[in-house]
Parts: sequence; C-alpha cells; structure tokens
Amino acid sequence: MKKILVVDDNREILEVIELILGTEGYEVNGLWDATKLNQRVADFKPDLILLDVMLGVLDGRDLCNLLKKNKSTDHIPVIMISASHNLGDMNDRYCHPNDFIAKPFDINNLIDKVGTHLVA
Repeated sequence: MKKILVVDDNREILEVIELILGTEGYEVNGLWDATKLNQRVADFKPDLILLDVMLGVLDGRDLCNLLKKNKSTDHIPVIMISASHNLGDMNDRYCHPNDFIAKPFDINNLIDKVGTHLVA
C-alpha cells in the first residue's frame, strides 16, 4: 500500500484529504504541525507528500526546498497545495515540486494527480 503524508495547518482540510485518499486505498498520515515534518518523514517513510504552501509561521515552499535538497528525501514526489500561489511562483523562488493543486481542489483532480505520481 502506497503511503501519503499530507501537511496542512487546517485540520478540516487534513481530514477531508485523509478520507478521500484513504477510500482510494492509500495509507494516509496527516500532519498539521509542520515543525515536525522531518521526524514524520523519517518515521512514516511516505511515497508522496502533499504540502500546503501557507503553514502558519512556516512556508511550505521552504520545506519543499529542504526536502528536495536532502539526499534521503529528494526522491519523494512533492505536490504543493495552495489557494493563493501558483506553480510559477514556486519554480522561480523556491523548490521545484512535482506538481501543484489549487485550493479549493476538485476531488477527481486530487485523486488523478496523486495517482500519476504514485505509478509503480
């Protein structure tokens, strides 16, 4: 079973994404406190990370950059999620995520994008 780590400071969004992807057969782990990202990645060993841009005091783009520059995590696909940013902003200033989903997101779009990046 493929494992997905969802990082969002909005607990309601976390619950919705966990429910949607859980019913699709993924093992989903939600994290609302992004300061614990490194430890959760080490413990959970996700196959994919869904990462919100705005995480309270932290910027998901910076976290994405750290994940992509770390040899132990650079292979993990990262899909950024945001209501206020676009992929172009991220590529120019921060990391190069594998994909981007705008909020509010379409459920089928979420499922399709996750599935695309988790093809064995």
